[in-house]
Amino acid sequence: MVGTFRPRRLASAALLGALALGLAACGGEYPNSTFNHNTDFNADIDALWDKLLFWGTIVFVGVEAALVYTIFRFRRRPGGATPKQVHGNTALEITWTAIPAVILIFIAIPTVRTIFKTQAKAAPDALQVEVIGHQWWWEFKYPQLGITTANELYLPNGRTVNFQLKTVDVLHSFWIPQMGGKRDLISNRTNYLWFTPNKDLPTSAWNGFCAEFCGPSHANMKFRLYTVTPAEFDQWAAHQKQPAIFPAVAAPPAAPVPSGVAPVPSGTGAAPMLLASAQGAMPADTGMAAAAPAPVPVWAFPREKLEKEFAYTIPTAKIPVSERFDESLLAKGDAARGKDLYNKSSCIGCHAIAGTPFNMAAVGPNLTHVGTRYTIAGGLYPNDAKHLAYWIKNAPALKPGSLMPTLGKGLTDPKTKMVVNVGGLTDADIADIVAYLQALK
Repeated sequence: MVGTFRPRRLASAALLGALALGLAACGGEYPNSTFNHNTDFNADIDALWDKLLFWGTIVFVGVEAALVYTIFRFRRRPGGATPKQVHGNTALEITWTAIPAVILIFIAIPTVRTIFKTQAKAAPDALQVEVIGHQWWWEFKYPQLGITTANELYLPNGRTVNFQLKTVDVLHSFWIPQMGGKRDLISNRTNYLWFTPNKDLPTSAWNGFCAEFCGPSHANMKFRLYTVTPAEFDQWAAHQKQPAIFPAVAAPPAAPVPSGVAPVPSGTGAAPMLLASAQGAMPADTGMAAAAPAPVPVWAFPREKLEKEFAYTIPTAKIPVSERFDESLLAKGDAARGKDLYNKSSCIGCHAIAGTPFNMAAVGPNLTHVGTRYTIAGGLYPNDAKHLAYWIKNAPALKPGSLMPTLGKGLTDPKTKMVVNVGGLTDADIADIVAYLQALK
């Protein structure tokens, strides 16, 4: 039996399908969308996009309308006359040349204006951030503040930030979709990118990526951006400037305040004697040493906010099934012993921990305040005891092509093809080192 062709039924089905796709596109969250105005850069690019889309749509509709009209108006008919030839019609040729030229002017002017604006130098008072791409992780330096961190970038809302983009190996590309802008990191060259997070943004977390294929773990080269209030940024920066403090020490008891001296406000970190001297309550030269100021309190992006409101920035990568680690040892980790093991291991040849002698290498991420970070392995895994232990034991198994070698005793390093014995770490050793690293707040 031969079926009948029903164009109306097919048209109805196609219309319903298109409607379903349209409704699906309007729902859900899009954490990596570039169509927003979170920064001035993002707003300028989006405005240019809207103009290009507007004029492109006009051209498309006009051309398609003319095409459809021509198809039906001049279609071949039985006994029809030969259509009038327009070859050599000067007026018509001038018209269809002039119209696209005018449209191109409306496109070119805003395009060139946006290019000049986004390529101009940043404001002199901009926050300077040096971005260094590695295979496969991100290093962030704040030269004005003397801070170096990795894979997690903090920026104050309302202040322009100027990124100096460099790479130590192959080409990478720095991209934060929600902030706008994507610029390459090119060998032997420094590129620049600047933008200003909106001052009314809430304390927020955003995803960052490498957008230029750079090797087997290109897709695993991620980072997190935290846009915070200026006061929160100052708190974070003040703590990050400090060297690593281990073990954590309690604040010294307050000294008795002499009669007639105003008490020191809580949390100022000022020594009572210094304040009293400044107020004239006692001579400045007392012959007594001033007490050291208390350590600046730790401040990092609030974990509860990250988990509740920004779940899409939490790493979800899974540990390979083939990997084994005695997780029961993590509860018994000895941070003090872990510090000794760390300082005697090959770790000190790649990482830096400020305030710790002989820990000044810059091959791998800076670990000074690693305990305050939420991610490891270039933003691929959560920074918790379990994932950190597996990472230390066999990083190449968790991230293809990782430059960090296999450290687990008895395992075979995928690069050297040699069994790790001398200098290898047992699960108990790794548990101790994990306890030490997590104590570096």
